[in-house]
Amino acid sequence: MPLDGVWLSDEPLWYKDVIIYELHVRAFYDSNADGIGDFEGLIEKLDYLENLGITAIWLLPFYPSPLKDDGYDIANYFGIHPDYGLLRDFKEFIREAHRRGMRIITELVLNHTSERHPWFQMARKAKPGSALRNFYVWSDTPEKYKEARVIFKDFELSNWTWDPETKAYYWHRFFTHQPDLNYDNPLVQKKIMRVINYWLDMGVDGFRLDAVPYLFEREGTNCESLPETHRFLKELRAYLDRNFKNRMLLAEANQWPEDAVTYFGNGDECHMAFHFPLMPRLFMAIWTEDRFPIIDILEQTPPIPDTCHWAFFLRNHDELTLEMVSDEEKDYMYRVYAKDPVARINLGIRRRLAPLLGNNRRKVEIMNILLFSLPGTPIVYYGDEIGMGDNYHLGDRNGVRTPMQWNVDRNAGFSRANPQKLYLPLIIDPEYHYEAVNVENQEKNQASLLWWMRRVIAMRKRFKAFGRGTTEFLFPDNPKVLAFIRQYHNEVILVIINLSRFSQAVELDLSKFSGFQPEDIFSGNKFPPIKDTPYLFTLGHYDYFWFVLKKEEETAPFRKIRHIPHISGNWKTLFMGKTKELAGKGNLTALYENVQILWR
Repeated sequence: MPLDGVWLSDEPLWYKDVIIYELHVRAFYDSNADGIGDFEGLIEKLDYLENLGITAIWLLPFYPSPLKDDGYDIANYFGIHPDYGLLRDFKEFIREAHRRGMRIITELVLNHTSERHPWFQMARKAKPGSALRNFYVWSDTPEKYKEARVIFKDFELSNWTWDPETKAYYWHRFFTHQPDLNYDNPLVQKKIMRVINYWLDMGVDGFRLDAVPYLFEREGTNCESLPETHRFLKELRAYLDRNFKNRMLLAEANQWPEDAVTYFGNGDECHMAFHFPLMPRLFMAIWTEDRFPIIDILEQTPPIPDTCHWAFFLRNHDELTLEMVSDEEKDYMYRVYAKDPVARINLGIRRRLAPLLGNNRRKVEIMNILLFSLPGTPIVYYGDEIGMGDNYHLGDRNGVRTPMQWNVDRNAGFSRANPQKLYLPLIIDPEYHYEAVNVENQEKNQASLLWWMRRVIAMRKRFKAFGRGTTEFLFPDNPKVLAFIRQYHNEVILVIINLSRFSQAVELDLSKFSGFQPEDIFSGNKFPPIKDTPYLFTLGHYDYFWFVLKKEEETAPFRKIRHIPHISGNWKTLFMGKTKELAGKGNLTALYENVQILWR
């Protein structure tokens, strides 16, 4: 469809096939040497993302904000933070991304604003009981909604804060400086619809709905995922479908699978939702060397409407949350992945992927193979494609939000500013130092993690089964091997993953595919045909296979070439002798075979 004079594919379910890259504008590239990334710098680096294989970009908040919570404390829904550029820069970014076939997903922070937002300032000055005062949730006592948990226990003691100007308490589910909007007020809902309209008109393709379970409050409940929330989401979705084409809503609901699926409704609420309980179980599975945590949580996940889809990530801008695990599992995760208590925050672990895995390249690859194989849309966090490190001593979650590492130059090639002006310091840990871990170094080395990620992403994009296919787990006797089938129409993919640090052998019952031949997706090498008997595979430590299963008649038989012409001299000799004779007779098939072999 034409958008801003550019063409994107007219595909309503595009969110099932994309590879999403999450980034913060200020962390990616600084074009004006002020120490802060901006939209002009991001535009300069779009070619890098295109070469990586990215087809959608998820931008963290870029709105005007005091930045007490990394931009989630929004002071104006209709603007761009001056540090990141002007509105015309954002429009140019949208055009350039769309020109490369990339969709844009932005943050829609529905639940709260900054205390500095004009709406809150007007509410404080308005008369009690008026529509303006009721833009937010007020009370004469902090005893209301006692059943609602305090989310940020590390920082807040209560969900209520006393405001001396109004002589009343205001409600906030997160930080004190983030008062919650009152969605019982129709005027609030009308204003939010205007915000949505504004950014979609500009070309945004989708919204991540931040903190969506907490929109409404009711006495006697935990004030999460209330029926009123789902009614509002249905109205929001209906508005979106009436007025815009091929746009998407992604719910951030950190809940158990049976609760998270409610955000899909009957296909009439959100298009996508994060599968939060799966993320920590991926790390549990690779540490225990057992497939059970992965299969167990996915088997607990109810089916979802055909037009809906899960979203997965290994790491993101927040902590690795442990809310959706048992107390025993949480203690276990802390012991093995956050031995230093400073790395723990808000019932989670504030570390990047590579440090979590001890910078073990094979483990990093296996985790990414899981990300790209399991049923959902994969999200890559900026810098994880090169194995960036972190610094959890920076406070809050800033340790995983440091500048992108481009090269060995000053400031890691991120900025030409005085190093003291950088919005956050660079990673200088010897193991993850920006002089060792950066894009330029890995571009030169085809055995690097960056090149590996490019190859895997490219292969995944070739097969619809990964994004849209069904998933059937196999249950071999060896629990250290995870194996499953992804199938979409006639496309059948067999995934085998060794979760162990030791080599493993596994026998798989593939009898339903008897007569098919496994072909390695990466090399194109063909393995022996499948029979009714168990099929034996051997895998090295933290090893994996992606096979496409083809019927034997579909695989091209090896044909012996009787004559390979000898070539000497320049390329013009290609059309002499036998090849000239073949071309003259119109035998293009034989000619092609000769040329292909010579080219190899």
